[in-house]
Amino acid sequence: MIRTRVGYAGGAKRNPTYYNLGDHSETIQIDYDPTHVSYRELLDIFWESHDPAARPWSRQYMAAIFTHNDEQKRLALETRDREAAKRRGRIYTQVLSFAGFYLAEAYHQKYRLRHEPLLMKEFMAIYPDNEDFVDSTAAARVNGYVAGNGTCAALQRELNSLGLSPAGNKRLLDIVC
Repeated sequence: MIRTRVGYAGGAKRNPTYYNLGDHSETIQIDYDPTHVSYRELLDIFWESHDPAARPWSRQYMAAIFTHNDEQKRLALETRDREAAKRRGRIYTQVLSFAGFYLAEAYHQKYRLRHEPLLMKEFMAIYPDNEDFVDSTAAARVNGYVAGNGTCAALQRELNSLGLSPAGNKRLLDIVC
């Protein structure tokens, strides 16, 4: 992953906020390097990460894929149909055309990482500007590890590229390994 950011998409309201969402849904925006992971691989992770047969209880929390072009739409529909056949039931996850993304409030960004005081202190020293923190590849990677995504072996391979102190490295290793 190059960058992940949380926000709102899929609605018509301009400048939604968490407490004034309008008809948007909470979303995650992912910037990735297609030489390392394909869009299809991201879709496979997406389908494994939620129950597409669960009916959403509100538009705010509906599951959706927002596609940016015809090829993404084709792959999203293809994988959705695969899931429907595998589950032998209705899939509620929607495939929608991307029409814009609104960044969520700062306290929503890198949510899991924000609950690790030592790591947050280090990232705030590296990125005193919140926008730089939100856009940071290292913060996105660490947030993913803290949330339980990624293996100890993968972390050990990239640990020295994350910009953390020895104490930060130890804390992250303690969490993941």
